[in-house]
Amino acid sequence: MKLDNATVLVTGANRGLGLEFARQALARGARKVYAGARDPASVTLAGVTPVRLDVTDAASIAAAANALADVDLVINNAGIAHFQQVLHDGVEDSLQAMLDTNVFGILGMSRAFAPVLGRNGGGAFLNVLSVASWISSPALAAYGVTKAAAWSLTNALRNELRGQGTQVLGLHVGFIDTDLTRDITLPKQAPATVVERGYAALEAGLDEVMIDELTQAVKAGLSATPGIYTVNNVR
Repeated sequence: MKLDNATVLVTGANRGLGLEFARQALARGARKVYAGARDPASVTLAGVTPVRLDVTDAASIAAAANALADVDLVINNAGIAHFQQVLHDGVEDSLQAMLDTNVFGILGMSRAFAPVLGRNGGGAFLNVLSVASWISSPALAAYGVTKAAAWSLTNALRNELRGQGTQVLGLHVGFIDTDLTRDITLPKQAPATVVERGYAALEAGLDEVMIDELTQAVKAGLSATPGIYTVNNVR
């Protein structure tokens, strides 16, 4: 999937990683970039078209799919993270909120836009996942549950959409230097680096990309005995 002359829709595009996805899409020659956000007025990047889009609202997704018939790349970037362990009181509500955005948001967007991409020649989905898809940490244990589900969903979508020629790229990365991680002191990737490497993988036709050394090491350790996910975590 090439960015040049593409029509791109980015969810959660008003700040952080989503904003960088939109910015670099324009720089790489995209014909049009739709910047999805719950509040379109919060989108201030010149050159994009703000779109009202809430990935937890089926009606909002359907309206976007009906209006944006020219899209051939959907970047499922919108996501939320709560710092919570799985045995904490109230985890059910926290987990449900994250599942609604991180998993069902991707599912809803994929179901609505897969026919659009198919009509436009196949196109691609780029799903922002995480090293937490594979390894748990005390602070982000509940979040990791949702990202593991999002990884499995991404793999299922890839299989189901292969017949219509739609590329599905899973982007795995550790901590990114955004508002979400401002209180985390561990090494972080710059949003520009994440997007640059993600787009390079997309244009190379890959199914999956591990952005940073941490994520590459964890992925490689999944087949070890014992598995890296049983003996280590990201603190």
